[in-house]
Amino acid sequence: MSKTALLFAGQGAQVVGMGKDLAVAFPSAKSWFDRANAALGYDLTSICFDGPEAELTKTENAQPGIFLVSWVAYQLLKERVAALQFQATAGLSLGEFTALTAAGAMSFEDGLRVVRQRGRFMQEACDVTKGGMAAVIGLEEAPTREVCAEAGVVLANLNCPGQIVISGEADKITKACELAKVKGAKRAIPLVVAGAYHSPLMASAQPKLRTELLNVKFSATRVPVVSNVTARPHAGLGEMSTRLVEQVTSSVRWEESMRYLLAQGFTRFIELGPGAALSGFMKRIDKTAQMFNVADAASLEATVKALS
Repeated sequence: MSKTALLFAGQGAQVVGMGKDLAVAFPSAKSWFDRANAALGYDLTSICFDGPEAELTKTENAQPGIFLVSWVAYQLLKERVAALQFQATAGLSLGEFTALTAAGAMSFEDGLRVVRQRGRFMQEACDVTKGGMAAVIGLEEAPTREVCAEAGVVLANLNCPGQIVISGEADKITKACELAKVKGAKRAIPLVVAGAYHSPLMASAQPKLRTELLNVKFSATRVPVVSNVTARPHAGLGEMSTRLVEQVTSSVRWEESMRYLLAQGFTRFIELGPGAALSGFMKRIDKTAQMFNVADAASLEATVKALS
């Protein structure tokens, strides 16, 4: 029997209008958006639906917004495919919180609130550091590590073969991009981001997040949830909070996480949330994997049809 894993979107997937057609088409989706506004005490829904883009892109809105739309996509898929079964979950960076919530580790409200606070803490870290990130295309991991060591930056995301994101001080990122091209990268593109995510420049967010996670009631997960930090499932309740704090400054080992699931016999993956970046990564990791996604009403219908 084929094994299915649910994958949850990360920051950068946000787009004005996300989730709007789902809320219009499905009353149950609208009720989740209303519930989110009540839990947060502000109108996150209208920021997701109507922007403006500058407001949605703020880390403190983008992170809970993506969490919310991803959660709604998951709920609607469960609603439409009564026989839906999955044997693991994973999420890219903030998506790991959604993955844990979907696996029963925390409540929807707790997950949403802690992601909102995580976004705030990371924005505060961005505001006091001059950080940046860049995508390095077409260079393997080993030479990219050499570039990072020489420039004084770090690997932030190991997404898929030929696509690695680096992170660090803005002037050092500029140097790293030049070095990457010298080493043979097809492209090295600075990203439009608020700061140096998944680098030591985010360290000031960690104690605040650790304190915030003390307010979350963790439960044992129903299925394994793969950690970005270890590229292996969370070992238990005691480890979850630790790994989520570590994740703020650690590399996101996405390719390794997906290869772990593939090696465990997973052949079907369903991406939930705005965009289809994770589907794109999987095509580069293993073309034979079955990939579906739910980002809007059209992709929901297509996935429901395929799974039914």
